[in-house]
Amino acid sequence: MGERLDLLDPYEVAQLGGIELTAGGIVEGFLAGLHRSPFRGFSVEFTEHRPYQPGDELRYLDWRVYARADRLAIKQFEAETNLRAMLVLDASASMAWSGALRRLTKLQYGQRLAAALGLVLLRQRDATGLIAFAEDVQAMVPARVRSLQRWALLKALTALEPGRSTAAADALRRVTDLLQRRGLVIFISDLLFDQDLALRALQFLRHRGHQVLVFHLMDPAELELEGPPEVRFEDPESGQTVVVRPREFRTAYREAVRRSVTAWRGACRRSGISYLHVRTDTPFGHVLRRAAERRARLG
Repeated sequence: MGERLDLLDPYEVAQLGGIELTAGGIVEGFLAGLHRSPFRGFSVEFTEHRPYQPGDELRYLDWRVYARADRLAIKQFEAETNLRAMLVLDASASMAWSGALRRLTKLQYGQRLAAALGLVLLRQRDATGLIAFAEDVQAMVPARVRSLQRWALLKALTALEPGRSTAAADALRRVTDLLQRRGLVIFISDLLFDQDLALRALQFLRHRGHQVLVFHLMDPAELELEGPPEVRFEDPESGQTVVVRPREFRTAYREAVRRSVTAWRGACRRSGISYLHVRTDTPFGHVLRRAAERRARLG
């Protein structure tokens, strides 16, 4: 794998292996491309050890552990865990869709994006957890920073299957129970649900002092109405169908999509929520960099 995985087409990356393998490669490529270290400073209050990772400062190695157990261990300090982050991933039926055979579904893209974001946060020693939802909560991993946390996150993400309807507001309310201290909430979804309910839940998280970052995933085929002269469309969550002639509705459809994206972006901005619109053919490294820049502005 000579090329940086974070800059490859997402579908090509997925062909190289499972989430466990490719997420690590995406993160390594992304971190290698940064001009400054992604690691935070250490405080003076020691809490526990963690395995050595490439890039750690050697002065924090515990040589006594190495002499006793023949393994490299880093002293972990309290300041490394001052941020608690929760990844919230939409796994509803609408996310299990792709507009082309050689393109990831929105859920497959979201799983890999969540995995990469989780690994970056853990590399920064931020306690990180996961909630995945459809009609109810499908998976939940409490936010921790232990050495095995990356495997807990990757296992939960790999095991996800698309559900039916969407209960975004309920899932977001669960986050408030899991994040008692102020933290970072990363919401990954195609946002195909009641905007008012979900937005109120996101606004409540902001009111509680959490930083909120929304990734609005869209397949490129959702941006333009293409296809043969007559097409039958089916709602994957309700099962309702409609037959349309794409050429007749193309302009109106494009405008409706533009209005929807603009409405989400504006509503998030007014609420102090960071919003990123992401096509599922965008290399993961580009999205991670945008997220890092937005996160830096959030403070």
